[in-house]
Amino acid sequence: MDETDTLVMPDDGGVVNSNGNDDDDAPTVEETYEITTTRRKTIRTSYKIQETSSSTKTTTMTTAAKLYGKDLSEYDDIDVDQLLAELTPEELNILAKEVDPDDSFMPPSQRCSYECNKSPTGPLNRKKLIEHINKQALETPDIPELKPFVPGVIRGKKWVPPPQDNTKEKEADEQIAIDLGDEYEQALSAATQEEIIDLAAILGFHSMMNQDQYHASLLNSGQPVGLGWDGVTKASQPKVYPMEPPNDTDVDATIKQVRDDDSSLTDLNWNNIKNISDEKFIQLFEGLEMNTHLESLSLTNVGLNDKTAQRLADAVEKNSTLRVLNVETNFISPPVIVKLIRSLLKTKSIEEFRCSNQRSQVLGNKIEMEITQLVEQNPTLLRLGLHLEFNDARHRVAAHLQRNIDRTNFVPIAGGPATSTVTPADDLKK
Repeated sequence: MDETDTLVMPDDGGVVNSNGNDDDDAPTVEETYEITTTRRKTIRTSYKIQETSSSTKTTTMTTAAKLYGKDLSEYDDIDVDQLLAELTPEELNILAKEVDPDDSFMPPSQRCSYECNKSPTGPLNRKKLIEHINKQALETPDIPELKPFVPGVIRGKKWVPPPQDNTKEKEADEQIAIDLGDEYEQALSAATQEEIIDLAAILGFHSMMNQDQYHASLLNSGQPVGLGWDGVTKASQPKVYPMEPPNDTDVDATIKQVRDDDSSLTDLNWNNIKNISDEKFIQLFEGLEMNTHLESLSLTNVGLNDKTAQRLADAVEKNSTLRVLNVETNFISPPVIVKLIRSLLKTKSIEEFRCSNQRSQVLGNKIEMEITQLVEQNPTLLRLGLHLEFNDARHRVAAHLQRNIDRTNFVPIAGGPATSTVTPADDLKK
């Protein structure tokens, strides 16, 4: 083939189609052609011909990889051991330094490129080696100074601190100075340390005293001995309170009393009773629907879930005598809490409802706003035990509860002006 010879390939990527159906099981034939031109250049081309039918062929053209201008196949016949034998020791050292030190096929002693031509003096002794290093460091003379140190001689410029401007401090002192008058200054100058501490406690200066001094001032029991301004506060012994007895309420007996509408049962407390089944909760709530004497129901830390809490909400909608409901420390989700608060609007008999410390500590803005709207529609609710995160919800709920309390304390007198009764603060905190 001369220089004008060309290899004609089809335009569609080397695939030639003709009439006939495709056959997936057709054999594959690989052929290699060597085309030599007059330029003394060899072109090795691999053609992959896939015969899909008697008249359809697929041809794929690939180019061989090269290294230093030669094909990789030309290095297959080279004897590597013979090449290494022809190298000089210097060339072998240069070649060894270029070898990857992380080669796992080499021994560890040959992976390090550091070379020491000294002969070994004996086995390694770590103690003697450290002593030799310290001795050599002490015997090595220091680098001589260009100018020896002379005591009392100042070289260069001596640092002088800049002058300080005390005008600002004087102005601050003048602003802080307060003229209390001769009478107050004379009283404070003649006051004892205990009287100053009592005065600080009355004015609320808590940072000027410790807790023992503050409580002693409030109780007027005298300041502790040795606890002045510079005194050290010792740890006080914690007060020991007796353990609360376990709740020994009979679950089955109280369920029977609620279902029978027993007039002697007005306060039911199941707090901290473990392993109460859902069936017993459902039996209790079924009896609560028809009960007309129970006024307080406390179910704190009893394992209430959404299923039983929804059944409780249905019972609250039908009960008109219940006044206090406590379901704190359970596993009630925020949507079910909303349903419980909505159930209070049905009969409007419950005055106190507590449901904090549930499975979800954060209710969310949507739930809190919905609870706020429900509380604002309730004219009888006086106390709500629920943690609200957003200020708007807290303020609106607190304002509405205060209006309900004021409304209940407002008692009109027949034939005279309306008067209001004041509820003690201790009763409101209960």
